Amino acid sequence: MMNDNSINIKYMQQAIELSKKGIGFVNPNPVVGAVIVKDNKIIGQGYHEFFGGPHAEINAINNSTENVKNATIYVTLEPCSYYGKTPPCVDAIIKNGISKVVIGMQDPNPLVAGKGIEKLKNNKIEVETGILENEIKILNEIFIKYITKKLPFCILKTAMTFDGKIATVSGDSKWISNEKSRKYVHELRQKCSGIMVGVNTVINDNPSLTVRIKGEKTNNPVRIIVDTHCRIPLNAKVLNSCLDTKTIIATTEQANIDTLKSITKTGTEIIKTPLKNGKVDLKYLMKILGEKGIDSILIEGGSTLNYSAINDGIVDKVISFISPKIIGGESAKTPVGGEGKKFLKDAFILKNLRIKYFDDDIMIEAYIKKAK
Repeated sequence: MMNDNSINIKYMQQAIELSKKGIGFVNPNPVVGAVIVKDNKIIGQGYHEFFGGPHAEINAINNSTENVKNATIYVTLEPCSYYGKTPPCVDAIIKNGISKVVIGMQDPNPLVAGKGIEKLKNNKIEVETGILENEIKILNEIFIKYITKKLPFCILKTAMTFDGKIATVSGDSKWISNEKSRKYVHELRQKCSGIMVGVNTVINDNPSLTVRIKGEKTNNPVRIIVDTHCRIPLNAKVLNSCLDTKTIIATTEQANIDTLKSITKTGTEIIKTPLKNGKVDLKYLMKILGEKGIDSILIEGGSTLNYSAINDGIVDKVISFISPKIIGGESAKTPVGGEGKKFLKDAFILKNLRIKYFDDDIMIEAYIKKAK
């Protein structure tokens, strides 16, 4: 016979799986799932499906197969207690007579954290919290950073051979990683509201920077091109293809004015940042992008942009695919270039490593250890 904790974990796991369906569609909101249980059976399920739409609790109540009075609702995030784009979920829980609320994690928004729980308790509703909290925090790491700091959560993605090369000496890089790894990269793109590359990547590869997952509904991220001198070709795909996807050029006062005028005619947005070491100021750029509601960015840059992103402290997580191939070449590029550090004591440190396999490819996921 399962105890209360086992029951909580069982239903919270189902709520977590539901919440994942909202990945890439609810930014800058969190992904949330809810399951309603009565007499030891599930009578309602729901998740936050799209930004501005009904929250998970409301969808679960509306989808219920019977009256939810005296039922228990399992929800991955503390129900909201304030009016935003939708009415407060705690009011709906109270109104419908739900007797117990099991919560995965408290709302990290410092303006509202705990207020939903407090209102539920004040209305004689039993509340239990912290069920599978760590798993839910990882799932909502983008939301947690954005709601507390108003800055995008940045993921640096690289793909390299076993000997640490991102291309051959001739520049050939298609394909280093295998098909399963590349599919997962498109899932990462779907997860983030922005994708960022340097202008050299556009010049050399002319990518579309869109999400392509066969048979699945997808949502393209905003394309952000870091281009200090505005060298981007006017026939680049990011300026002319998939016009329903927004493109932003991050540049500086060194940009050619005539080129800027031509770019704006394509509907592309221009963001000018101050110069920092002769390049786009990435920290300043993150602040502006955060103000625009871009809560997360997948950085798929070349070695120069990758180093600048890490060195400027904007990277939160690194995801690296390692393919079992060796190509050699002293001049073949590596994932992180730039000036580099002169001494090992100054190296960037990674923590909380996790490893996954995509057939023969190895994926290492880790977080940048931030300076105190």
